[in-house]
Amino acid sequence: MPHRSILIVGSYNIHKAVGTDRRRDPHRIIAVIRELGADLLALQEVDRRFGDRRGVLDLKALKAATGLEPVPLTDRLSDLAHGWHGNLILFRNAELETAKVIDLPGLEPRGAIVADLRFSGRPLRVIAAHLGLLKRSRQEQAERLAREIGTDRPTLMMGDLNEWRQGPGCSLMPLKTGLNAVRGAPGVPSFPAGRPLFALDRIIGCDNARISDFETHVSPLSRLASDHLPVRARLRLGA
Repeated sequence: MPHRSILIVGSYNIHKAVGTDRRRDPHRIIAVIRELGADLLALQEVDRRFGDRRGVLDLKALKAATGLEPVPLTDRLSDLAHGWHGNLILFRNAELETAKVIDLPGLEPRGAIVADLRFSGRPLRVIAAHLGLLKRSRQEQAERLAREIGTDRPTLMMGDLNEWRQGPGCSLMPLKTGLNAVRGAPGVPSFPAGRPLFALDRIIGCDNARISDFETHVSPLSRLASDHLPVRARLRLGA
């Protein structure tokens, strides 16, 4: 495996593969993910919400097209689901050490995935989540996730965090304080996809997992495939 200290990382709320034309088309989602060229990706809303909560993607086709494979989860809401509360982490060319799922507090059912990976021997903890719509719930969820920040390895937080505020009123302050988030990587508007106004989708790094070139991925297909635009960034891993 080649030595790598810089990775392409991203986050994408795929809206159960239902596009802005109200048509469900998982192949469009796979094509957008291929456009991203990510080494590490957090997805949200990968499962149907009701019924058997079946996953909406063809994971074999996704791997064939992008080389990305899912972090395996032993505990799911449904045997047919891809993720945990709709969250999924995809990675390539890395060693998976451990992965776990956690329930998050709040009025809505929400969860997160915490995975420890090694890229070319360099350790990285990844927290992927889709936070609640209510500010108080997001604050409680951020406080819970802050306890998962690694003391022995860099930590990266990604997901649809449903928070557009940047300053003191931001409900994500417990996470930002714990991660010592790098300046120069503010939120970028990613929702709604057709005319993005709100920076709901976030990538937050720490001193040894530095984020740069944080941007939305805009293409004709990404504007159509989901109601969110994907976001991507460069991640530089420390020694």
